[in-house]
Amino acid sequence: MLCGRWRRCRRPPEEPPVAAQVAAPVALPSPPTPSDGGTKRPGLRALKKMGLTEDEDVRAMLRGSRLRKIRSRTWHKERLYRLQEDGLSVWFQRRIPRAPSQHIFFVQHIEAVREGHQSEGLRRFGGAFAPARCLTIAFKGRRKNLDLAAPTAEEAQRWVRGLTKLRARLDAMSQRERLDQYPAGAGREGPILGEPPGPGEAGTHTWIHSYLHRADSNQDSKMSFKEIKSLLRMVNVDMNDMYAYLLFKECDHSNNDRLEGAEIEEFLRRLLKRPELEEIFHQYSGEDRVLSAPELLEFLEDQGEEGATLARAQQLIQTYELNETAKQHELMTLDGFMMYLLSPEGAALDTTHTCVFQDMNQPLAHYFISSSHNTYLTDSQIGGPSSTEAYIRAFAQGCRCVELDCWEGPGGEPVIYHGHTLTSKILFRDVVQAVRDHAFTSWWGQSSTEQTVGPQALCREECSPLKLSSENRAAESPCSDPAVSTVALNFQTPGYEMDLNAGRFLVNGQCGYVLKPACLRQPDSTFDPEYPGPPRTTLSIQVLTAQQLPKLNAEKPHSIVDPLVRVEIHGVPADCARQETDYVLNNGFNPHWGQTLQFQLRAPELALVRFVVEDYDATSPNDFVGQFTLPLSSLKQGYRHIHLLSKDGASLSPATLFIQIRIQRP
Repeated sequence: MLCGRWRRCRRPPEEPPVAAQVAAPVALPSPPTPSDGGTKRPGLRALKKMGLTEDEDVRAMLRGSRLRKIRSRTWHKERLYRLQEDGLSVWFQRRIPRAPSQHIFFVQHIEAVREGHQSEGLRRFGGAFAPARCLTIAFKGRRKNLDLAAPTAEEAQRWVRGLTKLRARLDAMSQRERLDQYPAGAGREGPILGEPPGPGEAGTHTWIHSYLHRADSNQDSKMSFKEIKSLLRMVNVDMNDMYAYLLFKECDHSNNDRLEGAEIEEFLRRLLKRPELEEIFHQYSGEDRVLSAPELLEFLEDQGEEGATLARAQQLIQTYELNETAKQHELMTLDGFMMYLLSPEGAALDTTHTCVFQDMNQPLAHYFISSSHNTYLTDSQIGGPSSTEAYIRAFAQGCRCVELDCWEGPGGEPVIYHGHTLTSKILFRDVVQAVRDHAFTSWWGQSSTEQTVGPQALCREECSPLKLSSENRAAESPCSDPAVSTVALNFQTPGYEMDLNAGRFLVNGQCGYVLKPACLRQPDSTFDPEYPGPPRTTLSIQVLTAQQLPKLNAEKPHSIVDPLVRVEIHGVPADCARQETDYVLNNGFNPHWGQTLQFQLRAPELALVRFVVEDYDATSPNDFVGQFTLPLSSLKQGYRHIHLLSKDGASLSPATLFIQIRIQRP
């Protein structure tokens, strides 16, 4: 039960051994002792699912290490770093906390873990530490690298190996395991026919634990109505006081004006209901409120799923169903149905397109190639810093064509910078080394056969007119001109142009190469993007609901999002269009629209579809909330979840849109 687990996870009075030198983080349980092996405590559930509770590297990370954070030649500060028991986050703190300084970073936000002096910071400032003792944690988005030096080479290796294992297991985890939504009841035995568990009855979302801790102002594991109202604001719900109090009293079975234990469970379960999913489920399940494999197959066929067979339906039940008895009878409950629709297989992006699936043996001109302009810059093109890290980050995002803007430097050694500006300079040889170390990698395709694709990295050395803006030009990325393969963008500048670029290269294993449609590859093609012909495809998107949209103004505790959804088509000029829903007043938690947006497309093979959520404002421009962009050719039909991304491309999990997609072709 969530609330029992919430109480059990609270830090016991005794301090853990490592905390003798530094205050322990809030809600951080004691490290596992040899007697229990670390497997009996509820906080280690995620590590147990990953099969890492006995891993020596992970156990060392749970105990914590004193690592030196390196920022400059003289700034080397010792910090305590420790993996938290959720296996998903690392806590760190100053050695001597002059003021509260407790921080967390999440494993899912790590882009890469590098050994030795493999960052610009360590190459410049890490000379006092042997490469074997050093590591770099590079993060997704615009967050700076974390350059660290361990006391010993073995300790550095433990963190490199441990973080690598955690990232690999996290990537491989199913949606069910990753969300850990049902900690208490998952897999429980018992009858299911006649009275199956209700929606969410097996437990509630783990993500809400942190909000429970924050809203429980006196930390007594009980929630007053005032604390409940605080919780609602934290999760972006502006609920009418009368309705909120009515729901509060309905769950207050002890009648003491406090919710605790099962009462909080009930309140959250009723708050987190997904009535639109229940309605779809009951259309196929009938009165017994469970889906048989044939009934699930009927749903898959109506979805337009390719390869929908009875065996496939049975496989999905075994993968996503939470109730072991239901599994044994090849039945799927509402909980399992929700897990399936929230999984990558239930998302809008065709999972078969996430690996390298295209022919990679055609001439280079037959591909769109992910390309970067002024790759060396991390910020402004006038006075911003240049860095080899900008190249490494571009390669990590699948960029295959980078720019080296070369100038003669002191002593005749070539340097790279934005000429005739105040941008800083970096050595040409350092950039070439970064290209050597990070550009020439391989992608593994999982299709009918396993194949290795070794794409090239293209370097552009050019002299171009001075551009005083670091903004990307408005372009329908990449383009529909048969002669063009690359459109170079400023990767350091987030915005819708980079969203389109990321969406175009989201598929084919994100290798940075996407095969052009046949109409752009055939030498005798008569295709003209300005006159593509009559509409050939109708795209209909019914925007149903959204879930847990992020709160924009954390500094304003009473502000609530008024969300609207806009769908944009980017392709040939005649196809470019945008439509949006009405806005929903004061509800970023579970807004409902039920509105259908429809588009007529003339060149669907070139179209990108961008889903955007904004916070409506009547007196000023709307605020961006999240987005997701993908090629129309990779968009699956049926009921789908859109997993939203932030402005810099990071996941906004658990924020989602729930939509129904229909694509009609002649």
